[in-house]
Amino acid sequence: MEVLHVDRFSGKTGLTAEVLAILLYLALLVGVGVWSFKRDQTAHDFIIGSRSLNFWLTALAAHASDMSSWLFMGFPAIIFTQGVSRSWFAVGLAFFMGLNWLFVAPKVRSQTEHYNSLTLSSFFENRFQDHSGKISLFTALLSLIFYTIYISAGMVGLGLLIESLFHIPYHIGITVGVIIIIPYLFIGGYVTLAWLDCFQGIFLLIMLILVPSVAYVKVGGLAAIREVFAERHLSLSMVPDHRFTTYLDLFFSIFGWGIGYFGQPHIITKFMGIAHSKEMKKSMIVGMSWQGLALTFATLVGIIGVPFFSNKGLEDSQLVFVNMVVDLFPPFVMAFILCAILAATISTMDSQILVLASSLTEDFYKRIFHKEANSRERLWVSRMAILLTGLVSYLVAFFKVSSIYSLVCYAWSGLGSSFGPLLIFGLFSKRANKYGAWSGILVGGGISLIWPYVSRFLPLFIPTLVPGFLCSSLAIYCVSLLTQSEGSRA
Repeated sequence: MEVLHVDRFSGKTGLTAEVLAILLYLALLVGVGVWSFKRDQTAHDFIIGSRSLNFWLTALAAHASDMSSWLFMGFPAIIFTQGVSRSWFAVGLAFFMGLNWLFVAPKVRSQTEHYNSLTLSSFFENRFQDHSGKISLFTALLSLIFYTIYISAGMVGLGLLIESLFHIPYHIGITVGVIIIIPYLFIGGYVTLAWLDCFQGIFLLIMLILVPSVAYVKVGGLAAIREVFAERHLSLSMVPDHRFTTYLDLFFSIFGWGIGYFGQPHIITKFMGIAHSKEMKKSMIVGMSWQGLALTFATLVGIIGVPFFSNKGLEDSQLVFVNMVVDLFPPFVMAFILCAILAATISTMDSQILVLASSLTEDFYKRIFHKEANSRERLWVSRMAILLTGLVSYLVAFFKVSSIYSLVCYAWSGLGSSFGPLLIFGLFSKRANKYGAWSGILVGGGISLIWPYVSRFLPLFIPTLVPGFLCSSLAIYCVSLLTQSEGSRA
């Protein structure tokens, strides 16, 4: 079978057209960034935008920062190789993000303002009255570990995209990605990133709808899709059979990703920035509509990709969207559409880097090294932390130790298990205390670090988030209950 490679650069004109398309997109980003930039910033402006965002900006910023290159590369690759039943991942994500909007978002907005908290960890510290600094230390440490992996996954996606587009070596590609992302993040801060995420969220959704729609017509519609799926012994059913193990696998597909939403600081902090909590429901409607469309058409990319590449073959399933675009559109249009992957990657990476830099500044530097640091000093420490975070993540991505899907899954599970249960207890429980909080963070984070290695020896695959989230919740509840007599009840 012939294996398809991306090779559209035999002529000088084609390469020039693609470069111009990407330069046009980057110019649009710069224009949005300059338009939204606020010159006289404080740390409060830089980290949380002084809680000034409107409902639709909050919605698109939250969802665009959620969907990384995983939406274009990792998720369609799973559908492409394993069939439609893997779309339960998307169902779980949509369901739990909806719960996030309904129950978590309004309380996060009001409670973080009540406790005067700019970061999730400072909220935990104030909510549980932890004056020892352990919560700040634990959250900063685990955020550093898991966000470094998460950000490096985005850089891997950028490197693969640039390598496929221009035949530029992967390592040079990730270097270009860092050069694109770090400068405007270093300068702009929360509000600038929100506007950029809004623009990129709209852009990537349009492209995600366009590409599978055009490809659907080219492959010959539903009849052709059914025929090729039958030949490949792939199921078009959400429930391929009725065995107990199948239903258990579907359950894990829903919960193994979805419950992680409760513990993703780069998403949760977007809820903190809305100007009026009473507009949260309108924000939810906008955001969930966006997510529903994005996940539906990302699923269609994987499905349509099966007949689309049935004769040509595909060297790397992570490039199903990229190669589909290359085959369907002329160079200028092709490059401009593929900027959607750039948009998804940048939207997630910039939010993650900002959250991690904010944590290192507020919860590590200010707490341990300089408690009396003023707002201007903390602003510059945040910017230095951005440079450090970008450098460390770059080094991880440089060695490309795993696939985008695996890296994102590992980091998502770690953050969800470490912080998700504690956020829920912090918002809804009066019994949880600081000792339970310490235990929950360490147990959830510890299980997430080792579970992928332990699970290899189990007869049944259990995703990390399930034991991590459950054990963290039990640790918070049990330890809080056992230590109430010490007068630590929150």
